Amino acid sequence: WGPYRTTASCGASYFLTIVDDFSRAVWIYMLVVKSEVERVLRNFFAMVKRQYNKNVKIVRSDNGMEFTCLDGYFAENGMIHHTSCVRTPQQNGRVERKHRHILNVARALRFQANLPIEFWGECVLTAGYLINRTPSKLLGNKTPYECLFGETPSYKHIRVFGCLCYARDVNRERDKFANRSRRCLFVGYPFGKKGWRLYDLENGDYFVSRNVVFSEDEFPYADASA
Repeated sequence: WGPYRTTASCGASYFLTIVDDFSRAVWIYMLVVKSEVERVLRNFFAMVKRQYNKNVKIVRSDNGMEFTCLDGYFAENGMIHHTSCVRTPQQNGRVERKHRHILNVARALRFQANLPIEFWGECVLTAGYLINRTPSKLLGNKTPYECLFGETPSYKHIRVFGCLCYARDVNRERDKFANRSRRCLFVGYPFGKKGWRLYDLENGDYFVSRNVVFSEDEFPYADASA
């Protein structure tokens, strides 16, 4: 998907969505340029093999060069590559519908917190995270996460996206008269870390912290525009 007219905070103008046909689980990768797709897909196939002990058998995509350039790799690894006909996106309808689903959720997250458009990347990634943990009728009211891992996901760490929060700052505790916390915006769930991704409202830094106090009924950007 993309390019979008506004660059995301991470520098990306595109995002790649991968949908598992069985579980409907989604993986979203932010991309600066389309040429990154080849590297991302190769790494994804390796991850699937190592983490799930499965081999990807079929890849469905549109006719973009970022996909067709991998035809040799697909053939070498015994994968079948299905592509949609030109100007017929409905032939790749499952991922097209998933794109709409992701964007609908991402817009709702941004509108609720009244975030500037530069946060669209964080909205998209968080949308994917929440979709994977939302029950679906197509899956017998199970979540994609449950179908993928065989266990129900935990919701204890879920917080209201875009809300005001305060992260403990160890460095400031050395100064007896300094603030003991950083005033932040909650912007998502980092991969591979037991913490929350935050945006420092004072200096504009992104960081991950576990020691956070949330004020889930306050939205800094919404309050500022009121």
